[in-house]
Amino acid sequence: MQIKGTGLYRVLMASAAIAAIGVAQGAWAQDAATGAATALERITVEGGGATDKEATGPVDGYVAKATGTGSKTATPISEIPQSVSVVGRDELEDRGVVTKIDEALRYTAGVSTEPFGSDPDTDWFYIRSFDATQTGVFLDGLNLYSYGFGGFQTDAYMLERVEVLKGPASVLYGGSNPGGIVDLIRKRPQDEPAYSTEIGINNFGNAFFGFDANDKLNADGTITYRITGKVAGGDNYSDYSEDLRGFLMPQITYAPDDATSLTVYAMASSLDQTHVGNGFLPYEGTVTNAPFGKIDRDLFTGEPDHDFGRYDQQMFGYEFSHEFDNGWKFSQNLRYGHLDKAEELVYPYAYTATYDLARLGFKHDTSVDSFSVDNRAEKEFSTGPLNHSLLLGFDYKNFKIDQTQASAFPASDLDPTDPVYGDPLPAYFTYLDGITRMKQTGVYGQDQIRFGDGWLLTLNGRYDYVDIENVSRLATGSYDTTDSAVSGRAGLAYEFDNGLTPYVSAATFFNPLVGTAFTGEALEPEDGHQFEGGIKYEPTFIDGVFTASVYHIVKKNVALTRPDFLQEQLGEVTSTGLELEGKVNLNQNWKLLGSYTYNDLEVTEDLNAALIGNRPYLIPEHQAALWVEYLVTDGAMEGVSVGSGLRYQGESFADMANTAKVPDAVVADAAIRYEKNGWGAALNVTNLFDKEYVKGCQGLFTCGYGDQRTVTLKLSKAW
Repeated sequence: MQIKGTGLYRVLMASAAIAAIGVAQGAWAQDAATGAATALERITVEGGGATDKEATGPVDGYVAKATGTGSKTATPISEIPQSVSVVGRDELEDRGVVTKIDEALRYTAGVSTEPFGSDPDTDWFYIRSFDATQTGVFLDGLNLYSYGFGGFQTDAYMLERVEVLKGPASVLYGGSNPGGIVDLIRKRPQDEPAYSTEIGINNFGNAFFGFDANDKLNADGTITYRITGKVAGGDNYSDYSEDLRGFLMPQITYAPDDATSLTVYAMASSLDQTHVGNGFLPYEGTVTNAPFGKIDRDLFTGEPDHDFGRYDQQMFGYEFSHEFDNGWKFSQNLRYGHLDKAEELVYPYAYTATYDLARLGFKHDTSVDSFSVDNRAEKEFSTGPLNHSLLLGFDYKNFKIDQTQASAFPASDLDPTDPVYGDPLPAYFTYLDGITRMKQTGVYGQDQIRFGDGWLLTLNGRYDYVDIENVSRLATGSYDTTDSAVSGRAGLAYEFDNGLTPYVSAATFFNPLVGTAFTGEALEPEDGHQFEGGIKYEPTFIDGVFTASVYHIVKKNVALTRPDFLQEQLGEVTSTGLELEGKVNLNQNWKLLGSYTYNDLEVTEDLNAALIGNRPYLIPEHQAALWVEYLVTDGAMEGVSVGSGLRYQGESFADMANTAKVPDAVVADAAIRYEKNGWGAALNVTNLFDKEYVKGCQGLFTCGYGDQRTVTLKLSKAW
């Protein structure tokens, strides 16, 4: 699937979207109800319990009261002994999140997204300053593990909510990032019929068309379905860059009674792109001036004739639950995924003596098969004065990646002020060719114990067995290793009648590593621990959730690169911080959210003694965000809403030696929309004043510009 021409493609996309909404207009005409936008009745989850639908279904405005991510059971957020953030569908719509998941978390405390700038084909997440991109992303509680370039992608349009559990999650999910996890909760079939469609386009010429249909298949409503789909594409912000992407996700749910439910779903998606030129730019020329000044943000640093990126991915899964008459509830969540991905691009890595960009070529061909299953048994019971919510589980993960990677060095140099393309590449050299398989089996238990007058004790334990096998088709690199790990968590909280819940917790974690040490043996898993304390507050007088938390994480066994380019595990990093976050549905007119993050990240052990005590690069020490939304509910402007937000990123370091800094920046966002009788029009602008800033640097030649001003117009219809 190739894009033949951006101008023609843009016209075709816009024409298809307009035609689709025009054809459906006749059906919509019967929607003759009059009146203004309806403020839905709020549903409040009472403390002490939550249902599966409340933990995975639509969020009321900006305020989610329940989650399944922090405990693998439907639980009020106030009862999770760690900080949890939830971004629901309303918030995604208000802020104009169209495709990228990392954009959804721009306003979330403790999370740094897009650290290399805007990247259309990868969602980047750093939680409490640790990279969660490959090991910390989940879809409906099952790990979307990735290694190398074998990462699955998810479109924001298919999601009901995006949840972040901050801090170690090994006690529930096995090996994962110590800073936390991102759990993507897909849209599910709902009891009530609902249909919607939308079309839109942004100022770069990238258009989209999406539809979402939910209804009953039989008269008694025991069988419901949902089909969600989207196609999008066009030009991106870099010269030469363009893409075409889409997905289709059908689902069907069978619920013969209140005790039993089975949902079967499938998803197919694809992407065809020419990459953007961001993310591999030098510090000098982006943060500071080079002799020629600054590199243009839309500069394409690759080769148009040697640049493509394609993936095709398919998933199939089901969720089953049944509650027995004796009070036990059994749940099983299973998913298989397959990914084929191939890319070629040319990117810069240094300056020449004349300040041209020295470049090299890179390509890979990757195939992934991923299978995950999680089995859970739950029951509530009492032992004397103690009330228990017991969870017992067994899960299994099998990840296989077949990959080749090659480089072409050196590619021709590029003048950043007057780029000329078309020089041939040298022959490619294959430096990686093999199959890696990771199998992880875990058994776990959790007991949430209520006692006294408001006390809640949470105890978790888990044992994991991990088998990693690497078969290299080259002369060296094959190995087979097994590891096991025990993880634990203990949390104590007290729930006051006024909605205030202070809590403390301690947890351990581990994270398996793929690779070989300088001794020739396989790398051992990273491990460590976290202490966290905080206050969660759900006021009785307004609909809101507030969280204040402090934490200290120690990450050990970090793999470091030696001077001979081999790896040695002699690293330790600590992360200590403060997070503040609040979300409020003040009334039917006002919604607002705010967050603040302070993080002290420090290297405490390293091969290079000079780095001990330094702060690792890329992630700022301070972050803050504020978004306010106002809806007009009466008068001539009824149905109009306006929103505005500010995002602040503090200074960060560009190098491990802490000799170069990336300056702080404030970025403004804005939105205006109109909704009436199911029709909607929305205009969202990110980076309203088109501020030019660098998002972060992972070294002096891996810097990326932050998002440019993006104006997105969307028309929608719901009925």
